[in-house]
Amino acid sequence: MSLTFDPQWLSRYPAQDSIGDAVSSCVFCGIASGDVEAHVIAETADTLCFLDHLPATYGHVLVVPKQHFQDLLDIPEVPFQHVMATAKQVANALRDSCGASGINLVHATGQAAHQTVFHFHVHVVPRYDGDSIVVFPRLADPAHKHEVAQRLRTALNAPQPSKTKAEGSQP
Repeated sequence: MSLTFDPQWLSRYPAQDSIGDAVSSCVFCGIASGDVEAHVIAETADTLCFLDHLPATYGHVLVVPKQHFQDLLDIPEVPFQHVMATAKQVANALRDSCGASGINLVHATGQAAHQTVFHFHVHVVPRYDGDSIVVFPRLADPAHKHEVAQRLRTALNAPQPSKTKAEGSQP
């Protein structure tokens, strides 16, 4: 049986064009300005936290910067740090108030990653024993790990570490 996946079902909001006037059509900017209704749970000077309208689990929260940034590749370091610090506070609150036994932080950059709202955001997804969510289905071929490691080392301009015995013995 072949299944097709339409990522638009993930959002009740109209699809955004990732190019063009993103800020004026951005639902998260609308939530931040108060023009779009949401279940806001917390706010800092730089971030806003609200419940996901289609939660993966009980207590699923989105953390967004109030200022519009399209995605991980667009957001500067300081606003990114604010979002991550707020996400950590939300994770602690989910553990303490909702009894979460684990937390997933999830982010998607780009349509290929199923980003449906082109405003940087982090999903703070509380996990509960037996919730059966599979976050990483492990579909990539591990035979390519040496090639991709070399590509990333080169891209990051990092020195190549010496091979361990385990790496040296693999074909």
